[in-house]
Amino acid sequence: MALARGVRRPVEALCKMINSPINCRRGYSVMTCKGSLFTGYGENRSSFSSDSTYLGYGVSSRRFSTEVSSADQMSLIKQLRERTSAPIKEVKAALVDSNWDIDSAQTELRKRGMVLASKKATRTAAEGLLALAQNERKAAIIELNCETDFVARNEIFQYLAQSLAKLALVVDGSPLSSGTFHVRPESLEEMTLNLDHPKLSGEKTVQNAITEVAAMMGENVKLRRGFAMSSPSYGVLSTYLHTSPQPGIGRIAGLLSLEVENQNASLDALERVGSELAMHVVAAKPVFLTKDLVSAEALAKEREILKSQAESTGKSQMAIEKMVEGRLRKYYEEVVLMEQKFIVNDALNVKTLLNNLSEEVGTPVRIGSFLRVEVGEGLQR
Repeated sequence: MALARGVRRPVEALCKMINSPINCRRGYSVMTCKGSLFTGYGENRSSFSSDSTYLGYGVSSRRFSTEVSSADQMSLIKQLRERTSAPIKEVKAALVDSNWDIDSAQTELRKRGMVLASKKATRTAAEGLLALAQNERKAAIIELNCETDFVARNEIFQYLAQSLAKLALVVDGSPLSSGTFHVRPESLEEMTLNLDHPKLSGEKTVQNAITEVAAMMGENVKLRRGFAMSSPSYGVLSTYLHTSPQPGIGRIAGLLSLEVENQNASLDALERVGSELAMHVVAAKPVFLTKDLVSAEALAKEREILKSQAESTGKSQMAIEKMVEGRLRKYYEEVVLMEQKFIVNDALNVKTLLNNLSEEVGTPVRIGSFLRVEVGEGLQR
């Protein structure tokens, strides 16, 4: 009996301890129960904060708000994630800081994103894509860079790139060559975009739109460069995009204009050959249109390399000169568009192809200008 009474008191004391919240200076309570997790907070309800933790059966649960249920929290996280495409971690943090007010959280995310985007602006962005837009008067192409090909495949990033290409159509660029213009990024930055995407909408300047997408993607996003090519008075302007996930975007672009003297020439034949030549430009990587346009600097540099290679054979000076001239002809075939073998039919070079086309349409046909652009070219990866 004495032993039973002695055991009863500690058990009663233990029961009191179990049924009483234990407060500490960190503002959370640890409760142990048999059967279910405590859902009431007793008199200490107002002292709980976002750090509050409740334990039952050895399981912990973090409660961020005394007013929003777990199901509602998950729903708000999903909605804000769909609105902004921001990382889930950032979405949840913004909602907690805004006491689960989704509009305030969205504003907070934008503020955080602008800060993060500015911090990432110095990071190398050598991935991305090209976007092409075209109307009756000209074609414009822009390069929008990011850090990874994962972001380049994102629909918001692609939508922004296409919007920028359409805007580049209305800009007067700096002349590069006959019919080709350079569209400088700074000439677009303060222009206004009218965006109509579920996650990127409204009127925004180009710079603000790029910053907002950078915040969504969590990477450095940069408008690197742009080009435009005018349509000829008589003829066609042809374009080709390589590695194109959808119309209007790709990783390599070829633009080429074919000009004719007779405005009544058949456009069907011109369009067919023009499309093939635009694809040829992408594949063959020409640098110059004709031999006459090869710069003296480029020719002197190549001649020096070829002469050094020929001298290493130990042959006579006359033989060396013949070797150099023969190899220069090969160099022209590599870098001069008119001298290159046509990729669709390598029995012809481009010059012969155009002669045959001139006979077919009944009027002289010539290449007015061409342009090849590739994502990340010239950038250190």
